[in-house]
Amino acid sequence: MTDPNSHNQQVIAAFRSNGGKVDEGRPLLLLTTTGAKSGNLHTTPVMYLAEGDRVFVFASRGGAPTNPDWYRNLTANPSVTVELGGETFTATACPLPEPERSRLYSEQAKRYPNFAEYQAKTTRPIPVVELQRQ
Repeated sequence: MTDPNSHNQQVIAAFRSNGGKVDEGRPLLLLTTTGAKSGNLHTTPVMYLAEGDRVFVFASRGGAPTNPDWYRNLTANPSVTVELGGETFTATACPLPEPERSRLYSEQAKRYPNFAEYQAKTTRPIPVVELQRQ
């Protein structure tokens, strides 16, 4: 089995060395959060959806029953760093309430059907988070 941390480190390195472009066929950004317990910085590649000037990420964790660690981190400390394309900026992470959460998740699932599969695998509503540029 492939080590997910090793894969993430390869994606992060490719993202940074190629000006934010990774040949994965999907829109990726790098999200840096502060550990809820450790206080350490953690960078994770995540898919995003842009709608106008707004940017959203999805705490799918592949349909696992629990949210990803990065989501727990940003709920404890919503100040994050975003690397998108060749740009780096600070943002405030704001989990979206209904019905906007469902609308945006449905849009992401239309574009990338695996997101519909993730939601079908779990009973939790998968959080959608807006990254509000500061």
